[in-house]
Amino acid sequence: MNFLITGGTGFIGSALCSRLLEDKHDIVILSRHPDAIKAPVTAISNLDQLKSDTAFDVVINLAGEPIANKRWSDQQKQRISRSRLDTTQKLISYFKTIEHKPKLFISGSAIGYYGTSETNDIVDETEHGDDSFSSQLCQQWEATALQAQTLGIRTCLLRTGIVLGKGGGALSKMLPPFKVGLGGKIGRGKQWMSWIHLDDLVGIILYCIDHDGLKNAINGTSPNPVTNQVFTKTLGKVLKRPTILPMPTLVVKLLMGQMGEELLLAGKKVLPIKVLDAGYKFQYKELEGALKNITK
Repeated sequence: MNFLITGGTGFIGSALCSRLLEDKHDIVILSRHPDAIKAPVTAISNLDQLKSDTAFDVVINLAGEPIANKRWSDQQKQRISRSRLDTTQKLISYFKTIEHKPKLFISGSAIGYYGTSETNDIVDETEHGDDSFSSQLCQQWEATALQAQTLGIRTCLLRTGIVLGKGGGALSKMLPPFKVGLGGKIGRGKQWMSWIHLDDLVGIILYCIDHDGLKNAINGTSPNPVTNQVFTKTLGKVLKRPTILPMPTLVVKLLMGQMGEELLLAGKKVLPIKVLDAGYKFQYKELEGALKNITK
């Protein structure tokens, strides 16, 4: 099949492209740095570079400024929002101009959609968001992407959890302190961490491609979320290191501000009900097995 992918050089996008190339699919990546992308992938810097008769079977939208890299100043919030909304709107505008529309549009989102209120209740794809920045961002992002449905394009909104994999993502920031015995729970440690192994996130994307019944919101999380305290103990066990140095709530708020409050001190017990009901089989259901695979 023919794929158009944004964010194809990122942590998730790179893994996805490698998997698609294994299956001999053709890939065009929309990138701000096309010169850095090598064959057999084709790179473009602007959708205007595509020929009018170019036809894509699937478009996958993973572009966006990393949300957890910097403290959320007003300027950084704007950068985070625009990097997602502008790219997605450009894709919608592109879809409107082409005769041969893609069969499927998979657009990124995040479990931040569900907001920050503390609860131990199970959260599935039917839950609503709140007024937090991360939730409002995801709501706007998804609303933009859903315009594709009015054009007759099946649309999946991939609400990604904490993605664990080699060479990037959340774990790349956690491993250095944990490896030297400086890891510990964050805040009270009772906040939920709805994680997923990178291989399973790619697997869910491929499953969406193969199963026409999947559409709208799709939770990209493991079926077994854990609390931050359990995550901490499990990572310490896998690395054979102590985890006795907590990061107090006050320190998180002082160092990271709103970003720390929403992304590190809050968390929901999110389950991937839609893909489970559709029959997807997870490679990594349990956190310990996932961490062992990544850290070996």
